[in-house]
Amino acid sequence: MNRMIARLVVPLGLAVTLCVLSPALPRLGTSLQAASSSGCEGGGFSVVRTGGAVLSGAVTTSVPASTLGTSFLVKGKFTEFQVVSATFGVVEYAFTGVANPKDITGGVRTVAFARKTPDHRGLVLTSAMSLELKDGGIVISRTGPGLSMKIQAEDCAQGGIFQMEPSRGDGTPTDFTHVLGTAAAPNSPDMTVFYFDNPNFRAREGDVVPFKDTTVTVAARVDFANDFSPKFVGRDSPQVATRITQGCPNQIQKRDGTFVTVDHCGGVSVWRVSNGGRMGGVFGEDSTEVAPPASTCTHQCQAQDRVRGQSVVLGFPFHVPTTSRLVPRFPAGFQP
Repeated sequence: MNRMIARLVVPLGLAVTLCVLSPALPRLGTSLQAASSSGCEGGGFSVVRTGGAVLSGAVTTSVPASTLGTSFLVKGKFTEFQVVSATFGVVEYAFTGVANPKDITGGVRTVAFARKTPDHRGLVLTSAMSLELKDGGIVISRTGPGLSMKIQAEDCAQGGIFQMEPSRGDGTPTDFTHVLGTAAAPNSPDMTVFYFDNPNFRAREGDVVPFKDTTVTVAARVDFANDFSPKFVGRDSPQVATRITQGCPNQIQKRDGTFVTVDHCGGVSVWRVSNGGRMGGVFGEDSTEVAPPASTCTHQCQAQDRVRGQSVVLGFPFHVPTTSRLVPRFPAGFQP
């Protein structure tokens, strides 16, 4: 059963066109489709600001800019992340490892993304922050001269549970840099997250499979995983966005024995998001289902029903074969 929270909180002070949903993400308000209720049971976020001030429970409010500090923590039962106040960049997006029927971490705190950084090219967010906490979800938004950002998330153990939406007054796109997480300490389990070309999708590439009341053709898929949990898997979920190659060519074998060049680094990806588009994150089984790409939509996008039970889930091999792992981890000269 989908969990829903109320209308989106859209900041004032800037005319914005925001993408509300892609079919790949769970519903939050009219934008995210939540993971199954068993994966979200007991979930809910608090906002922890500098000095320890906490906002929690069912809240719809405006948070003064002067109280945000340089960053603040969005803390949930199953997921948590830091938000950079001036940019709405995200630092250490992590699964806590708290017990849950849908847990994908193996019970260990796992940093999926070290950071998700938007390049606003000098623009900054300066307004008060609109905040809505309800039914296990959060919507935050903020504006600045010529700029608006919104983050939506659900506190669930897996699913399409996170998205970021930029909008610029000049109508130009915004580049996002995603850096995957690494092990927390030298003596901890190897929690390093890496991108890979999913061999289960390569083995079925070109096949036509059922999807809801129609069909869809299996395409190549880049996911991310680690070497600790056999259930930890996810993927970047773009809408009206394109990936920028960084000079990390890999030769990947196709099902017919030929090879194709996949230019994708192992620990970082860069996405150019059109005005009103979004970058989301999908985790667990949803990230390995065969579904059409997100629709092209930048204004008043409509929510889509979940497709669980109506799509083919191809999964991924654990451990991921070396030949499918994308290398190098970072391009030459990149500062993680």
